[in-house]
Amino acid sequence: MDRDIVDSSMIASIGYDQSSGTAEVEFRSSGQVWQYYDVPESTYNDVRAAGSIGKAFNAMIRGNFREVRVG
Repeated sequence: MDRDIVDSSMIASIGYDQSSGTAEVEFRSSGQVWQYYDVPESTYNDVRAAGSIGKAFNAMIRGNFREVRVG
């Protein structure tokens, strides 16, 4: 999945696969990559547009969707 580099102290890059509703996040501190499943596109877009991507991610995605470490 393609990810875009973002301006965040917590997240290095983030991407989204529209066909599967999968969001993919690379964390800055650990370099780990996680996928989050069945994320609505509107939720992903809200996270991307937020003033603080990390805070928005924690509030809207983390803990709310099935997640798997993939890297």
